[in-house]
Amino acid sequence: MDLRLAGKRAIVTGGTGGIGLAIARGLLAEGARVALAGRDPERLAKSAAELRGRHPEAAVLDLPTDTTDDAAVRASVDRVGQEWDGVDVLVNGAARPASSRPVPPLAEIDDADVLRDFDTKVLGYLRCARAVAPYMIAQGGGRIVNISGLNVRRTGVTSGAIRNAGVAALTANLADELGPHGIGVVVVHPGLVENERIPHLVASRAAANGRSEAAERADIDAATSLGRLVTADEVANVVVFLASPMAAAVTGDAVGVGGGNRGSVHY
Repeated sequence: MDLRLAGKRAIVTGGTGGIGLAIARGLLAEGARVALAGRDPERLAKSAAELRGRHPEAAVLDLPTDTTDDAAVRASVDRVGQEWDGVDVLVNGAARPASSRPVPPLAEIDDADVLRDFDTKVLGYLRCARAVAPYMIAQGGGRIVNISGLNVRRTGVTSGAIRNAGVAALTANLADELGPHGIGVVVVHPGLVENERIPHLVASRAAANGRSEAAERADIDAATSLGRLVTADEVANVVVFLASPMAAAVTGDAVGVGGGNRGSVHY
């Protein structure tokens, strides 16, 4: 299937590793131009160099950007809009990673941690969408994909659930407002993804629960319908499709990409 992404101008925030970098690779493979945004200039330069090495003919911009800074967001988006004469795709993925520490009880939840989560993920996504919207409106269309997470569909991780529910609400509101301009907005909920952080997570949970690491890992895998964790590339495949014109009929909705959330019914 031709996703009709060749030549499209995409911004990927939180694109220096993990799911974000996998999404950038996927967009480049489809012929899109990719502006990679991240807070760490050194890591950003390394990731952008990797992308250029894989796709030497492709257009790749690296954008040092802190999405908690509205002026920095607007400057980065304007750079893309001016150098590439517009923006077709925004993938919002810049967020503080979920902690592998045990979830604190209500009495120990720190206000500052929750506020930082909200500022980075929910308000950060809002800032980026607000900055790209004028470009998309002027050209008559675009796609915004917000990366959230399956904590939105379960209790137990208070801050994670709050911020992810906020992203889902933001997505639906943006979809209603921007839809008449030809702009689709969708939220993707990955679950745990197979990566270098998983062994540490398994060890932390096993120690907290007084269990073996093998038993803890088996329970993590068994929580998905597939019986395993998905990979960053598998998440990216879904996001790249949703970022394409071929997904125009999907907007305002949430798509779970976690290998199946056992025990839950969503309709």
